[in-house]
Amino acid sequence: MAVPRPTRTIRPTGTFILAGLQQLNLTLLFLLKVRVDGTNEQKNILITGASGNVGLYAIQLAKLGNAHVTVTCGDRNIELVKSLGADEVLDYKTPEGENVKSPSGRKYDFVIHSSSKAILWSVFEPNLSSNGKVIDLTANLSCFFTFVLKKLTFSKKTLVPLIINGKGENLDFLVKLVKEGKLKTVIDSTYILSKAEDAWAWRLDGCNTGKIIVEH
Repeated sequence: MAVPRPTRTIRPTGTFILAGLQQLNLTLLFLLKVRVDGTNEQKNILITGASGNVGLYAIQLAKLGNAHVTVTCGDRNIELVKSLGADEVLDYKTPEGENVKSPSGRKYDFVIHSSSKAILWSVFEPNLSSNGKVIDLTANLSCFFTFVLKKLTFSKKTLVPLIINGKGENLDFLVKLVKEGKLKTVIDSTYILSKAEDAWAWRLDGCNTGKIIVEH
């Protein structure tokens, strides 16, 4: 079913359901232990699939933690991710985007891999700092194999598969950022309940950027 592209908006997360924040507990723990006063030592972060739900939040969290943020996304979302704080943007369809090389030549201290597109460890590894970590939110079989291999070889460059951390204090911290207006949500589109089928078709089409809301 073809559905016309809706108008996208950005609003404070507190104005709608805090869906997706549970998964961000992992991002928060492994990114920077975010201190919003900007006193963190600056880290270099790569976020793949940055125009997805997790990626859009991760950009904001990383910038709150004083990180230099490089992201990958499609060309139609470049201005959006820049507006949320991305310092460097790679179009994932270009050779540079496929190789995830920082345009400024930086090595990544952390990679948040949230893209649905598979990226091999051999692509990430040369772009990591000496103690760089790849946090893989896709958690596929290859991810777990690489995780075990790096453990066995005592590699300083590591891959961490997705493990949801449900500690209450982490979610409380995210909610605090929401209430203070420091964490915003991108709303791709809003549908009334009678148009739920259109909303589902749009989601299956894979063209949404941000949340799809169905209201009564």
